[in-house]
Amino acid sequence: MDRTEKREFVASLAAVFAETSMVIVTRNDGLSVADVTDLRRRVRAAGATHKVAKNRLASLALAGTQFEGIKPLLKGPTALSWADEPVAVAKVLVEFAKTNDKLVLLGGSLGAQTLNVESIKALAELPSLDVLRAQLVGLISTPATRIAGVLQAPAGQLARVFGAYAKTGEAA
Repeated sequence: MDRTEKREFVASLAAVFAETSMVIVTRNDGLSVADVTDLRRRVRAAGATHKVAKNRLASLALAGTQFEGIKPLLKGPTALSWADEPVAVAKVLVEFAKTNDKLVLLGGSLGAQTLNVESIKALAELPSLDVLRAQLVGLISTPATRIAGVLQAPAGQLARVFGAYAKTGEAA
């Protein structure tokens, strides 16, 4: 990379850091090309990005952003993963790290909050944003169905009582 390419890369990475809400740093020492391709495919499917960046250039891009707390993690062969939805990228990386011991989670940042490995694993156990939205809609619609059931119950009871009287009248 020449200087202009490095400047453009730092500027594009800084723009990404300004727009995203979550960054996770991983060490990918010894991953094969097939493994990295599989990881990137999974990360992309989750709506996230996984990129290997030179640590020095990534540190320059982090300057002045809310993710400055992850600078100490940028040592050795590292990669950055980011997404707007924090749970999705954490789930994919934790799941991949369970099956491949060459990918090591180092830490990350959710906004200005620096996360350790345990925090990222805890975040990965949360339901995704779509699941949370569905649960919220379910919680909101449940009282409405209960109210409708309660309002319909007296009418149903009256109908059963009238039906019982009609049957006793027919039997007599």
